Amino acid sequence: MIPSVRASYNAAFSEEKYQQLIDTIHRDWPDQLEFRIAESPVFIPVSLREKLTTACESFIDTIAAPDFKSKTDAAIPPHQRVPNENAHTHFLAIDFAICQNEAGEYDPQLIELQGFPSLFAFQGYLPELFKSQFPIPESFIWNFGNYSLEEYKQKLKEVILADEEPAHCILLEIFPEKQKTRVDFAVTEAFLGIRSVCYTQIKKEGRTLYYDLDGVKTPIKRIYNRLIFDDLTSYPDLQAEFSFMDDLDVTWVGHPNWFFRISKYTLPLLQSPYVPETHYLSEYQGNFPENLEAYVLKPLFSFAGTGVNLYPTRELLAEITDPENYILQKKVSYQPVIQAPDGLVKCEIRMLYVWPDHATRPELLTSLSRLSRGEMIGVRFNKDFTWVGGTACFFES
Repeated sequence: MIPSVRASYNAAFSEEKYQQLIDTIHRDWPDQLEFRIAESPVFIPVSLREKLTTACESFIDTIAAPDFKSKTDAAIPPHQRVPNENAHTHFLAIDFAICQNEAGEYDPQLIELQGFPSLFAFQGYLPELFKSQFPIPESFIWNFGNYSLEEYKQKLKEVILADEEPAHCILLEIFPEKQKTRVDFAVTEAFLGIRSVCYTQIKKEGRTLYYDLDGVKTPIKRIYNRLIFDDLTSYPDLQAEFSFMDDLDVTWVGHPNWFFRISKYTLPLLQSPYVPETHYLSEYQGNFPENLEAYVLKPLFSFAGTGVNLYPTRELLAEITDPENYILQKKVSYQPVIQAPDGLVKCEIRMLYVWPDHATRPELLTSLSRLSRGEMIGVRFNKDFTWVGGTACFFES
């Protein structure tokens, strides 16, 4: 997106250097990387950076408003409402497609947003690795405070650990050793000193949860939650000693209710030139748009692209028995903007915020990008391609 920087990077690129980068990840985090890392970071000009931050701050105005909770109470399924919800989410991830407007300018268009953590630790490790392997201009930054890596780790500690000892904080997942994002769990442990613990391995006594820390029964006081309810439905015979719905002496970071509140459910509440037209399917009451080919159907509470239908039909929509759990969103046209050696590649940018307990608004901390040649952005939709996958962003400062 910045021709001179892109040209310099591509001239310095080689398959050997890229393989060295991948080999370094495998050496640092053996058997942990299970998604594709793209051959290049994304270099973002000031003009696009300003649009991205302007859009995000307008969304935060809605999320931080006093009536946001009342507007999103219906987002939380009654049987999945977790007690002891805090005042706001601890994390915010906002995904944009990079498009082009009528004036030929780069334009971000909101795809979705989540009140849920993303790869915060890995996205501190990865840009530093790119800097060590490839020419990244000194004037470009990968985090928005221009923090050193040590300062960045401290920002994560302030949110995830607060004043708690690492031994009493865990990263919660279901079978973390099987998750595609487990490399982030390993980097999180290295950065913060907290273990990844499977939901099935936690013990409960009264209102207290425990886990085994190197043979020592250890109480859990803070849970860095990476577990999505949707994943539990894949294990109907799962045995566990506690339920999310239990009233527990534990602080959730972030609280599971915010996964529902800040989600695709929020999209119809946002009004911005950076938000494509979006409505709950139930609003149509059967009177669907004539040009359905211009829309995409999305289940509200799916994750990683599952259940998304790029080609909804009137017959399909009429058969949906719970339209309140779906949205119909105007399609956006991703503009291929990343110059690879063999053509142009599409790009999506995720802006990553942290929100400490007593702050009035979240802080934009870092970002990630996903490059694609496929019909959809996710890694699972881009197998057998090169110059695709997850990567870091460097912003012109």
